[in-house]
Amino acid sequence: MLPFSPRHEYMRIAGEKVDDQSRMEIRFPYTGEVVGSVPQASSQAVEQAFATATAYKAHLSRYERCKILQTAGELLGQRRQALAQLITAETGLAMQDTTYEVDRAKDVFMLAAMETLRDDGQAFACDISPHGKQRRIFTHREPLQGVIAAITPFNHPLNQVAHKVAPAIATNNRLVLKPSEKAPLSALALADILYEAGLPGAMFAVVTGSPNSFGDLIITHPHAELVAFTGSVAVGKAIAKRAGYRRLVLELGGNDPLIVCADADPLRAATLAVQGSFKNSGQRCTAVKRIFVHHSRADTFVAEVLRQTQQLIYGDPYAPETMMGTVIDEAAARQCEQRVSNAINQHGASLLWGHKRQGALYAPTVLDHVPHTCELVREETFGPIAPIIRFESLEEVVAMSNSTAFGLSSGICSDRLETINFLTQQLQVGTVNVWEVPGFRSEMSPFGGIKDSGLGVKEGVVEAMRNYTSVKTLALPWG
Repeated sequence: MLPFSPRHEYMRIAGEKVDDQSRMEIRFPYTGEVVGSVPQASSQAVEQAFATATAYKAHLSRYERCKILQTAGELLGQRRQALAQLITAETGLAMQDTTYEVDRAKDVFMLAAMETLRDDGQAFACDISPHGKQRRIFTHREPLQGVIAAITPFNHPLNQVAHKVAPAIATNNRLVLKPSEKAPLSALALADILYEAGLPGAMFAVVTGSPNSFGDLIITHPHAELVAFTGSVAVGKAIAKRAGYRRLVLELGGNDPLIVCADADPLRAATLAVQGSFKNSGQRCTAVKRIFVHHSRADTFVAEVLRQTQQLIYGDPYAPETMMGTVIDEAAARQCEQRVSNAINQHGASLLWGHKRQGALYAPTVLDHVPHTCELVREETFGPIAPIIRFESLEEVVAMSNSTAFGLSSGICSDRLETINFLTQQLQVGTVNVWEVPGFRSEMSPFGGIKDSGLGVKEGVVEAMRNYTSVKTLALPWG
């Protein structure tokens, strides 16, 4: 039984009735029990969702949009516990993590409400060259002519949707969402909240189920003017190949380093390493996935990482004391298990703690002396693993950090400005956080990566609102 049940089937926008044979079961990863089911959408349902959205022209004032976003944020706050329980039911994440996620989603809507009221226009004088005139150019931003198609992952099933939907509402756009088939329930609950807050139904449709029968249509539909995707590199590249001539916002994988330099306090750095490796069961594109530590700090640092990891309580995601729950499913846990075994047995890494699996529950795991070329740290390993790699020089750590295909974020532990400046300039990433985990961000600030982590187009409320609009200019006589 779900602790919180979405009240509607959002296929209603598509006007399609779904029988029991066309539903997908959602299971609690910790026990495998069924916690809900969602409709398996057809291509006809997706067509109808786009048709409904395309036919509707939003004319909400800035005040009306602000009010809807603000009310949605308030409702998220009021239903914080129930929504956290729902996310835990479909993901197996600990309540400590899912409660935090609801709080962040609330922030997204509140900040988007504020940003909606901001004047987004600019003015340009035209008498600034010998060929200029006494005129002035004014700009303003307009919503897209077509529909936004959004595809979101399982690891933050509420907040990732919030980061797509809130900027769309703020800019008077219409959006068709396909949430992860592994964790779609919280997206439906959020749709409930938005409709209750006053959002016109045609501005936001949710289509659920496996993408096998309709996934291509989401990204190639002639009315989809922009595709916003968060997920794996392989799927992101497939979308880029298939999408054709339309806007793309791709937030893909990460293999983010935490670099502990020779001057760093190893105890303070160890706390960041543990937080960054195990929060959200390590299932974040910005999780700490490689820990580089200078050899002069390594022994003290490793001992403290091990001590803190041994104190982590993991297991039943609903238990208040649990600090880490499961990964999304048993297959994901098996991949973590296999990559760690490979690092130990084939590459000589030293297992210090963990490496135990029960179904989808994989213990927080610490490895030392990990070669930077093994699969565990060469690829993005989505799970609660802290792989420690020792280094001798800044040039060496830059070369190792940049050696993978990813370039999302990073964390630096150093108090020396010269070191910070060198690493900031040399690291091939979209974000550098000093004395913070790679995942540190504001919901407003630009976020995104380079290389295989994305096309350099940023997300975050402000950047998303820019990406979801077109600039129109008006030139007038002036002066």
